[in-house]
Amino acid sequence: MMGRWLTGSIVIGIIASIFAGCSVNSSSSTNPMEQSDVHATGRVLTIGTTADIESFDPPNNANTVSEAVLVNMFDYLLKNDNNQHKIPVLATSWKKTDDNTWRFNLRQGVHFHNGDPFTAADVKYTLERVAKDTSLKQNSYFKNIAEVRVIDDYTVDIVTDGPDPLLLNRLCKTGAGMLPSKYIDTNGIAAFLNQPVGTGPYKFGKWMKNDRVELVRNDEYFGGKPKWDEVVFRALPDSAVRVSALLAGDIDIATGLLATDSKRINEVKGKTIVKAPIQRVLQIILRMSEGSPTADPKVREAIDLAINKQSLVNSIAGGAGIVTRTSVTPGNFGANLSLYRQALYNPSKAKRLLQAAGYSTGGPEIHLSASSTYKEYASRISAMLDQVGFKTKLDVLEPGAFMERYDSKAFKEAFMIGIGNSLFDASNNFNRYLKSAAVGETDYNNPKTERLLQAAATNTDITLREKQYQEVQQILAVDRPAVYLFQMEGIYGMDQRVRFEPRKDEMFYAEDIIPVS
Repeated sequence: MMGRWLTGSIVIGIIASIFAGCSVNSSSSTNPMEQSDVHATGRVLTIGTTADIESFDPPNNANTVSEAVLVNMFDYLLKNDNNQHKIPVLATSWKKTDDNTWRFNLRQGVHFHNGDPFTAADVKYTLERVAKDTSLKQNSYFKNIAEVRVIDDYTVDIVTDGPDPLLLNRLCKTGAGMLPSKYIDTNGIAAFLNQPVGTGPYKFGKWMKNDRVELVRNDEYFGGKPKWDEVVFRALPDSAVRVSALLAGDIDIATGLLATDSKRINEVKGKTIVKAPIQRVLQIILRMSEGSPTADPKVREAIDLAINKQSLVNSIAGGAGIVTRTSVTPGNFGANLSLYRQALYNPSKAKRLLQAAGYSTGGPEIHLSASSTYKEYASRISAMLDQVGFKTKLDVLEPGAFMERYDSKAFKEAFMIGIGNSLFDASNNFNRYLKSAAVGETDYNNPKTERLLQAAATNTDITLREKQYQEVQQILAVDRPAVYLFQMEGIYGMDQRVRFEPRKDEMFYAEDIIPVS
């Protein structure tokens, strides 16, 4: 996959017909928390999601749910189709000019929602901001961008501080959503967050925090008139609530469902279940800090062996999952297939390991934190750990509270999380085990892993780079800074009013969701 970098000009002809010229579009400056209702009288698409967005600042979001909303407001220079082929969006073509430089030709005639023209100045502002501001959640993905050189209003050179085999991948993910430099320079970032504008097919309407995001059609979109008058993302953390909303006709698509929801939905006329493999791997991240019981490799191995992963897939997931000992699944660069479809389960050995670790009369106390999205899995795993001698303290948090603790690295011994792969590359999953990134979360520190990860980060030899990541996975399978459970399958409920094909990256491009008359 990594060898398939094509210039945008090769594929531009395929989709040129969808891009029309645009004219200026304006937007109000009303406070989003006070703005009047914007429901359109025409077609409204409503999606029930597992959590709310973090903010309307693309580089300051760190979860898939946020990106799935923001891709409808903020365009990238290029994006992936569902098979990871690069499609031009705000860039019409691109080429590598030297080891550290890519040149991009920009689409002309594009305007932000407030009427400002999109130019090279916006590319420079957007990418240099995320590359230099270490407080932004996406900074680690873009910090290797040394400079964006403006050649003219519609040509830029993106210069990295060394060879970067992943630059095009980075430009297809949140953090690279193009921002209006003139608007932000004039009004400040706070004003932008209060009334955000992008170049996308949908404009900001309203944000009722922890309730819903409402977007309205951008009639001046350069890609033509959008399909929907309004797109609503409702934050419904409880799976049962999402199902009830779907059955009541309040939403068109329910995301993140459990296998146990399928029968209930399929029995109702006009409602169906849609499934698709996704990049997400459910896993337990373990703290290896000195003084923590999980600093002992015997304890970490005991956790791994105590959990019956296939049972979780068969029961709670209803078979919709594939056990794995790595978080890099097939279709991602660097996948180690020898660890895929593999799982360890040996509760008797887990008990012996705890005894060998010095817990002869009672296992260690382990605090396991999880989002309410995964509460059924966390509860079952807690019981499995207790059966071999652990004393598990389960802490189930609402998604927003979980992400706050995740961002601040405030978990104790263990936390459960489903991690996707927006880069379609092993680095997305394993750079968290670089010594600098691991501080405060796992505190993992293995010099050999560090050398391999640092080398792979700039290695343009695809064959060698793949071997480096595969070796990293073998090391992690022994060190166990994480216990991998299974690759998840996306389960969605759908109303007959729409036609929807899930994407591997879990994005919801409203323009790809078809209204059914």
